[in-house]
Amino acid sequence: MALASLMLFPMTFLRSMGYGGVATVLVDMLAALTVMPALLAVLGPRVNALRVRPQRRARTARQPADETSGAWYRLARSVMRRPVVYVVVIVAGLAVLGSPFLHITWGGTDAQVLPAAAGPRVVTEALNRDFPGNVTNPIEAVIQFPGPVSSAGRGAELAAYVSRLDHVPGVTGGQVTGVRGDIARVDLRYSPGPMSAQARAIVGHVRDAAPPAGARVYVGGTTAQLVDELAGLGATLPWMALVVVLATFVLLFLAFGSVVLPLKAIVMNVLSLSATFGVVVWIFQYGHLSGLLHFTPTGTIDPTMPILMLAIIFGLSMDYEVFLLSRIRERYDVTGDNTAAVASGLQRTGGVITSAALLLVIVIGAFSASGITFIKLMGVGMIVALIVDATLVRILLVPATMRLLGRANWWAPGPLRRLYGHYGIREGDGAEPVVPVSESASA
Repeated sequence: MALASLMLFPMTFLRSMGYGGVATVLVDMLAALTVMPALLAVLGPRVNALRVRPQRRARTARQPADETSGAWYRLARSVMRRPVVYVVVIVAGLAVLGSPFLHITWGGTDAQVLPAAAGPRVVTEALNRDFPGNVTNPIEAVIQFPGPVSSAGRGAELAAYVSRLDHVPGVTGGQVTGVRGDIARVDLRYSPGPMSAQARAIVGHVRDAAPPAGARVYVGGTTAQLVDELAGLGATLPWMALVVVLATFVLLFLAFGSVVLPLKAIVMNVLSLSATFGVVVWIFQYGHLSGLLHFTPTGTIDPTMPILMLAIIFGLSMDYEVFLLSRIRERYDVTGDNTAAVASGLQRTGGVITSAALLLVIVIGAFSASGITFIKLMGVGMIVALIVDATLVRILLVPATMRLLGRANWWAPGPLRRLYGHYGIREGDGAEPVVPVSESASA
């Protein structure tokens, strides 16, 4: 659902990533449910051949006790003994990491995202240096008259319009660069960079200029394209957020029968994403670590990159959340002890979550070695997100908040509890949690 939300955007790039991402997930799911069991059946005991580690001692009836004695269990117990301290420190740390995101500057992609020795970048930098005034990225005004431009009076109207554009704040010069039939093209030069906020403001003023009588004006060019892209993304982003939040809430409720856990999961994801985006801005907009990572900072961030990262990271982090909470819910249904269930769930999943995150960090790390800046941004941002989510959030912040919430973690109003009883997604027999007498009385 997180990747499907990309299909809402009008940009072909994001829509194609949504289609491809959803197709990949569906193929992986079908393979896991069909091909993998078939392979395991064919291999049988031979699946354990060529073991990397020595085979452990066979499990005994006392083996389940390990759930209450492992390192992850002790870590969870330590966190839940001081939950307020952990929550305050981690939330404050994530807020500090995310603070640069408040000062993000949006911009498009130009030749500077290429390696310094790349031919297109060398040519572009030479043109910008030797021929100032954005001659390669003018603001283009295409004027469509109701009749041929060569007819009586049209030339004067066109000249008057060009004169008005010359007086637009920020425009350093304009000239007619083409006429054919009832169409005329005017190119406008300006001083700011084509991706800058100042250039976008100039596009707005050009579009506000009065057109010739009876004519229609279309303003294009690199800067105008960025203006329209930002407008389209801004109009669609709330709908993406609504789809993702509603899907998360409904699916987590059906999985765990709680209205508190979905809300908590969404808040955790917002904190994790904010920290990730803050680090991305600090590195790629401000230029910190540019020497180490070998890129040229442009002072802006391509707006499509955070949106793509949002969809991927949200889906991955919810993957970890569901995995962890499933084991916690399983123990809570048996014991009714929230604190013990959280510690046991972390003991059972902490190693797997950490291993999965490490595997993804290694795979995604290849992106960070790319010579193209926006691909490098994606790789570094994903690595930061995975590290923050799999350590600070899932391993520390989730147990601390669940300890503070106590039995409220599993609360749902009566009608929704009945709905969960009929349609809930359970791994076991769906038995209601066993609530200790003391907790029942206090409730």
